[in-house]
Amino acid sequence: MYEAYKNKPTRHSPFSLSLFFPSSSFCPVERTMLLPAFLRHPLEGLIGESCYHELVTDMNLTHMPCLKYTVSKGLGLGIVLGGSIVKIPQILTITRNASAQGLSLTSYLLETLSYAIVLAYNLRQNNPFSTYGEIFFISLQNIAITMLILHYAGQQKSMVLTAAVFVCLFHCLTSTWWVSSWWMAGLYAATIPLSLASKLPQIMTNYKNKSTGQLSVFTVINYFAGSTARVFTTMTELDDTLMLVGVLLASVLNAVLVLQVFLYWGGSLYKKKD
Repeated sequence: MYEAYKNKPTRHSPFSLSLFFPSSSFCPVERTMLLPAFLRHPLEGLIGESCYHELVTDMNLTHMPCLKYTVSKGLGLGIVLGGSIVKIPQILTITRNASAQGLSLTSYLLETLSYAIVLAYNLRQNNPFSTYGEIFFISLQNIAITMLILHYAGQQKSMVLTAAVFVCLFHCLTSTWWVSSWWMAGLYAATIPLSLASKLPQIMTNYKNKSTGQLSVFTVINYFAGSTARVFTTMTELDDTLMLVGVLLASVLNAVLVLQVFLYWGGSLYKKKD
């Protein structure tokens, strides 16, 4: 009787799970995700084949090294994108008011010199663009602001001379004929105190005037956010102590500028002069 019942064909209930899941499907199965080529190739190029396989194909979101690397890459691209527009509000503020009052020319000259060295160093080291790309865009914007400061100060001849010096300087820095690798490393190390020197004049100008003048709030806050995020990306993607010290210092000094913006909020340089 039992044998007859056991060999009898079974009729599945309309709600039987066996219609949808074979008996073997209740065993653990490997989850995979396959993306179309137009999405897969850019992602592989961004985070590498091994991390793409771990995080996307195998959906292993607990793989911490790849997770950190992917977050770092995302932050890096965000910083580069933000760097491409971070000083546009500052440029618009100057042109709208037809004045560069309260901005330190020394700060912008020193910062642009420092960034030219950093940009040349990264290019010669063949570092990933996501770890320094914002330096390129900020340098261009710094040069534009420097030109505007000189223009509104009535120093048109100095504008041409300064632009020519910047072009010649960058050409020399990127040339191994003019600057050897040993000298380039030394110059990069020099950007750490140079970065300090570039920020201090602006900080001192703000403190003296008890006002940030035409300094853009958007620019200062985004500068601080970008430099702080850059600390994480440098620690994750590069094994370069010099670069880490440089970005840490930049983050601290940008934090001081943010603090001054809120301390001197509403302060007017023109009222002080009156």
